Amino acid sequence: MQRDVFQAIADPTRRAIIDLLANQQLPVNEVAGNFEMSRPAVSKHLKILDECGLVVIRKEGRKRLYRSDPRKLQEVAEWTARYQKFWTQKLDALEATLAEENKK
Repeated sequence: MQRDVFQAIADPTRRAIIDLLANQQLPVNEVAGNFEMSRPAVSKHLKILDECGLVVIRKEGRKRLYRSDPRKLQEVAEWTARYQKFWTQKLDALEATLAEENKK
């Protein structure tokens, strides 16, 4: 199954993992220690994040250290920016219409 960034960030746990790993590298056990779920469940979330390119894995001996890679989130930022402009224009037009109605 091909996964994409949007699917990965749709889950609040995966977003929390991205945040946790934003400024540090952690092995899966330490990542799991921050969540009230099993280590295998956290491993599944990490696997999805890895498949989507949102985490980088570095091997250090027998350990696998995870860290966030926010570059892939640029795709999300660009997509949402289009809609931010759209809604800003719509809300500005609504504000102008309401202001005009109040003058009457």
